[in-house]
Amino acid sequence: MAPPRPRPPAPAAITFRNAIERAVQEGVAPDAMTLRLTLRDEADLKRDRTIAVEDISFDAGVMRFLGVKVATGGVVASTLERGGEPTA
Repeated sequence: MAPPRPRPPAPAAITFRNAIERAVQEGVAPDAMTLRLTLRDEADLKRDRTIAVEDISFDAGVMRFLGVKVATGGVVASTLERGGEPTA
């Protein structure tokens, strides 16, 4: 009998939505956070059809997810910085 297949990782949108919501509950303002994404996670986030149009925005060359500024590339793993403190 073959071993069970491992579960695929949660979509980036769910992972970062949970991290952002947790930070907001802890009193961190969305404007104080930066979501640093790998190129892959950024592409997945842009293509995710489960994300509401209101949750993602592009203004003056800046992408925001749930009001949090998104910075793309230059990282090995995606993280949420909560006012200078990486958390996810």
